[in-house]
Amino acid sequence: MKTENKIKVLDLISPEMGEVMNFYASLTPAEPSDGSYQAIRKAYNEDRKYWNEHAPNMHRIEDVFIPTTHGEILTRILQPTKKSPATLFYLHGGGFIVGNLDTHERIMRLLALYTDCTVIGIDYSLSPEAPYPQAIQEISEVCQYFYQNAKQHDVNMNQIGFAGDSAGAMLSLATTLWLRDNQIHCGKISALLLWYGLYGLQDSVSRQLYGGDWDGLSQQDLIDYDNAYLTESGSREAPYYCLFNNDLTQNIPPCFIASAEYDPLLDDSIALYRTFEAHNISHEYKMYSGTLHAFLHYSRMMKTADNAIRDGANYFIKYLTQ
Repeated sequence: MKTENKIKVLDLISPEMGEVMNFYASLTPAEPSDGSYQAIRKAYNEDRKYWNEHAPNMHRIEDVFIPTTHGEILTRILQPTKKSPATLFYLHGGGFIVGNLDTHERIMRLLALYTDCTVIGIDYSLSPEAPYPQAIQEISEVCQYFYQNAKQHDVNMNQIGFAGDSAGAMLSLATTLWLRDNQIHCGKISALLLWYGLYGLQDSVSRQLYGGDWDGLSQQDLIDYDNAYLTESGSREAPYYCLFNNDLTQNIPPCFIASAEYDPLLDDSIALYRTFEAHNISHEYKMYSGTLHAFLHYSRMMKTADNAIRDGANYFIKYLTQ
């Protein structure tokens, strides 16, 4: 679609989303990047520092390196209270190529606070250095490790969940399917929390109408993220990438599916919830009006972002058995 035919979303976003965009417009332009993944990651890390300030205090924060077949993976245990009814594994977004535990720490801490559960962030390996399905394998092995060593790390693995934003939402659902299909048990998966994920659509209406320089999700950006994760020879039809090519009709835990109104990935969430609806998979779908992709980061400025985290937390709590 020609750029001029796209919907002018910046004229339609909510006032608080507009405040975030105005904040970015007021910043001194960054030095030109050489376009390398190293430079892109450095810029992303710097950008997220402001948004992660003033996160709530935790009872315990501990970084632990976990052995996997792909090497050691850093995890961060965030425990809001001494006793926890469950453990929620958080998988950060960033198009598979950027992001880490620091860039998403405020989200994780708020999620821990609002659920009163332990949150464990997993710093899975980024692409293109670690192409599909390495991240899924790493996450699965980290979960197995904590299930087998729960007492050593003082975590409750009887009930678990997966949560993530954007690429992390896809990895949350993909890992759940991977565990199911390979008959790997890591504790009862009580629920999944999926904020504005991509689940494998390639040419949806929302991808045509939305996305641009303002959110880093132009059509070319999305292709580049795919190529980095899958490698250019990888299949976009692979069942743990295009999750609609997997079995979404049975043995899937309850899912909270959240979307942003002006997100090119909007239709991925709609297709997912309608699939679950058709096959009686327990779910809740909520679209947050006037928002752009990645709005969950901006809880310092946006009440809607805080509400979206609370909504997911409340959903997870609802499915915990006493």
